Amino acid sequence: MSLIARYRRGTVGYLVLPAKKRSAKTSARNRQRVGLLIVAFAIGYAAIAVRLLQYGYFSESDATASIPRSPNIIASRPDILDRNGQLIATDINLISLYAEPRRVVDANEAIEKLASVVPDLDWADLHRKLTSDSGFQWIRRQLTPRQEAEIMRLGIPGIGFRPEKRRFYPGGPVASHIVGHVNIDNQGLAGIERYLDRQGLADLRGVGLTDPTQLEPVRLSIDLRVQSIVHNVVSDALRNYRAEAAGAVVIDVDTGEVLAMASVPDYDPNEPSRRLADGTIDRDYEKGWFNRMSNSAVEMGSTFKAFTLAMGIDAGVVNLNSVVDASRPLKMGGFIIRDFHGRGRPLTIREVFRYSSNIGTAKVADLVGLESHQQFLFRLGLLSKMQTELPEIASPAAPRNWKKINSATISFGHGLATTPLQTAAAAAALVNGGIFRHPTFIADSGRRHQITGRRVLQASTSAKVRELFWYNGTQGSGRNAQVAGFDVGGKTGTAEKVINGKYAKNLNFNTFLAAFPMHRPRYLVLSIIDAPLSGERGGRLAAFNAAPMVRDIIERAAPLLGVRPSFGNPQAYPLMNY
Repeated sequence: MSLIARYRRGTVGYLVLPAKKRSAKTSARNRQRVGLLIVAFAIGYAAIAVRLLQYGYFSESDATASIPRSPNIIASRPDILDRNGQLIATDINLISLYAEPRRVVDANEAIEKLASVVPDLDWADLHRKLTSDSGFQWIRRQLTPRQEAEIMRLGIPGIGFRPEKRRFYPGGPVASHIVGHVNIDNQGLAGIERYLDRQGLADLRGVGLTDPTQLEPVRLSIDLRVQSIVHNVVSDALRNYRAEAAGAVVIDVDTGEVLAMASVPDYDPNEPSRRLADGTIDRDYEKGWFNRMSNSAVEMGSTFKAFTLAMGIDAGVVNLNSVVDASRPLKMGGFIIRDFHGRGRPLTIREVFRYSSNIGTAKVADLVGLESHQQFLFRLGLLSKMQTELPEIASPAAPRNWKKINSATISFGHGLATTPLQTAAAAAALVNGGIFRHPTFIADSGRRHQITGRRVLQASTSAKVRELFWYNGTQGSGRNAQVAGFDVGGKTGTAEKVINGKYAKNLNFNTFLAAFPMHRPRYLVLSIIDAPLSGERGGRLAAFNAAPMVRDIIERAAPLLGVRPSFGNPQAYPLMNY
């Protein structure tokens, strides 16, 4: 019986086909299976390829996507130049190291490899970062080119580099309190750098600053040559006179432009913070951030007598030949006002200024009256917060309720605290013909300040004040500031330092206020020195330390400022004309 017949009769449970037909059907099935496998592998590889493309080009995490790839579109800052075009601050391109933890294969291996190139890595902190579920973590900012090359050779998965900007200050600490500094993200924290952010640079940063065009440089009013001289002089004074602090400023009296300003101790804006050997931040170094010229309100001592006598002359209650009785101490409101260098006799206004008579100055203020005294100081900007570009500005400290005794003590520089820069700006109006202008650190602003300047006293009063400055500079306490040929006039100020609200009898805050050349003042110089323990010829008064500081500045800076020396007869100068 054939197999087919047996199958039909149920003797077998399967059908046996001929060999040729069975082989053809099996081959078709195998081809079908292989085709399916090929399609599956193709789909898998295509998915992987798409994912790689997404990783490489399209699907950066939110953290990394915010960091641009090209140095041209990284948030930048404009160059800062001095008035002559010399570079003060600029951006340099650097590379920083980051990780994408989700792509890191072996965190421990990655840490070991990175530690072989990057010193001082915190292993525990880095392990926490690399094992986190975040899309982006900084590892080390601002690598050296050698470190970048060595890490690239290691080929660690999930580790990458990003171009960044770092701020560089070629002059180091020379102009630190003017230019300020930035943080590691190139954001301005102090000085002109912070001012620029407030002028809209921070807003541009907020939207990525994707415009590849280079920002226009910012030109400051300072002259780096003069700035370097002032910085050297105040640094030497701090050391030579064993003082706690020192500073100075040079202002163009016709525009209000600050040509130089320095305060020490200071710091290097390239390294605004330092760490001690134990890893803690050096707080003593960071004290150098404090700008005593604009951000410290202090009693300016006898330099204020220039304002009081100018007020009396401008009000018409006295003239240079007027006589006030300074023969006896002045009793007022339970207080006794005495002269440090008392002459024990009536004094002319010239002598009140030369001998720095507290009694004579207080009597002039009394003649003017409380309300007029306040109004005069307000017009000079001495009772309100100073307006200028620097963010670090202290407000003056004045009595809430003025009484007769307040007017008397303020007349000779006690009881009212102002910043040295504020005092210098007000004093410029005393010698420039009577026009007050806010101090500025931006160059090419002379025209604007000529327009916005306001008259605060008569031109004739300014001429008389110049004569007082010249008289004291040649005959009085300003003699130690004289520079042959440059006709320097000025006023010293020696005030007892205020500590915890009390006057320290053995510590002074010394100042010297000067202008030159006095027959036609172009520049005003103010120096300060805090708690000096010595001075020239052993003296601790302003005449022996603050005045010589001004002398050294003018002697070296005047030729650079275009002031020609004159060795004619000083008496022939038209001090009383303008």
